[in-house]
Amino acid sequence: MWEDQVTNEKAEQPEPSPGPGPERKPMGPNPTVDTIQQLGQTSTPQAESNIFCMTIIGQVEGHMVLPPQNKTTKYEHTIPQLVAAEQNPKIEGIIIVLNTVGGDVEAGLAIAEMIASLTKPTVTLVLGGGHSIGVPIAVSANKSFIAETATMTIHPIRLNGLVIGVPQTFEYLDKMQERVTRFVTSHSKITEEKFKELMFKTGELTRDIGTTVIGADAVKHGLIDAVGGIGEALRELNRFIDERKKATVPGGLTQ
Repeated sequence: MWEDQVTNEKAEQPEPSPGPGPERKPMGPNPTVDTIQQLGQTSTPQAESNIFCMTIIGQVEGHMVLPPQNKTTKYEHTIPQLVAAEQNPKIEGIIIVLNTVGGDVEAGLAIAEMIASLTKPTVTLVLGGGHSIGVPIAVSANKSFIAETATMTIHPIRLNGLVIGVPQTFEYLDKMQERVTRFVTSHSKITEEKFKELMFKTGELTRDIGTTVIGADAVKHGLIDAVGGIGEALRELNRFIDERKKATVPGGLTQ
């Protein structure tokens, strides 16, 4: 009888409620999958490899958000990655792979200036296309490569949306065009005269003016350094890394 009473008391005791500790959150998405979806990367600059690969794909997105069906390169993603790669001592070289149709001029120039100002060795590789504002990005590295079948479209700056027909608008466009021309000619072997000749050429682009150069033609004009693929680009980047290491003397100083 006493045993039955003890058993009943134990059965009637309520189950203890969870304490004020942290709630168990459901498992989130796979970090690698999330990184691929957001940045088009399988790894961020904290990877174990000594080379960081950045992709410039689709359309370069500026201050205006593009439609969700567009593949875009967002400068608010790209610029912090370049800063992180520059600061990470494990990253010894950076390769930038392009397959872009162009996009926002100021965003593209900002990315190009970031790449050009990096202290670590950089190499660019144009695959598919490096059109429009992708041209300054393609020439911004220490050495540039282009695939044999890849193309680059050189054309004047264009405006979308409302345009106010006043002289100041055309002056602004002219200054913006000069910024692009100055950057390209100062970071490649092409002359200003040749670049403008290609830019303002008529009859080659449908409903527009400009020129499309393919692989070896981009090298012939001095726009890109060499024709090659990922193997040649990585080989050259590793050569730059080795030269940088040899130039380092004890004490962390460089010759």
